[in-house]
Amino acid sequence: MGGVIELFLIMLAIATAAFVPLGYFIYIYTRKNGEPFGETEPHGDSHSFVNDLAETAIDFIKTRLAKK
Repeated sequence: MGGVIELFLIMLAIATAAFVPLGYFIYIYTRKNGEPFGETEPHGDSHSFVNDLAETAIDFIKTRLAKK
């Protein structure tokens, strides 16, 4: 009987360690009224070097194709 109790306590400790991050995420999510990561901008609203470079490349290709 002692082995069953020991196994139960070990499994309980493993389950607790596995689900603590989920519980923390739910706690933060409900505390900030549905915004778990704070204020985030929708995709495409912020300017970045990569976005500007991609737009420049697309415009360059469009002008080259339009000339032919």
